[in-house]
Amino acid sequence: IKTDHIQGNPNAPVKLVVYTDLECPFCKRFHEAALSQLKEDYVKSGKVAIVYRHFPLAQLHSKAPKEAEAAECVYEQGGNEKFFAFIDEVFATSPMNNGLDPAKLPEIAKKVGVDEKIFNTCLSSGKFTQKVTADLNNAFATGGNGTPWSIAVNAKGDKIPVNGAQDYEYVISVIDALASK
Repeated sequence: IKTDHIQGNPNAPVKLVVYTDLECPFCKRFHEAALSQLKEDYVKSGKVAIVYRHFPLAQLHSKAPKEAEAAECVYEQGGNEKFFAFIDEVFATSPMNNGLDPAKLPEIAKKVGVDEKIFNTCLSSGKFTQKVTADLNNAFATGGNGTPWSIAVNAKGDKIPVNGAQDYEYVISVIDALASK
């Protein structure tokens, strides 16, 4: 999808499409453990690209959709580098389960290097509501019914789902299996 956020080489032999909810404690654990290690071991070397999509489950985490929109507002100003820095900082800052004070979002945006006033104008406009909803609908369409939900895909289009906050060893076993196909 043209609107995807990608970490790593977009032409990597394997892509891990990660659908996440910024208020989900399991997403935080997956992000801070498996994904951070994957970035070090596989993304930097060009073996894997991580594709980030929003999956805010509003019935569980009513603040998550607006947080996803906030990430898009950061992207609009700062591109993927600032977008991923914002995601990292939200996960590092939030106590999860609707615990992040919405007043912290502009502070986090400013901390990662975007203009707070422009960010606030963007966030209050709702201009990214449809993009976040499209990601959410895509998550459901691909079989996601909880977060985190991920799908590893190789260049041939072979896919293996990764359901839930799997550990690093499981994730790389899926990636290695796809890379060898």
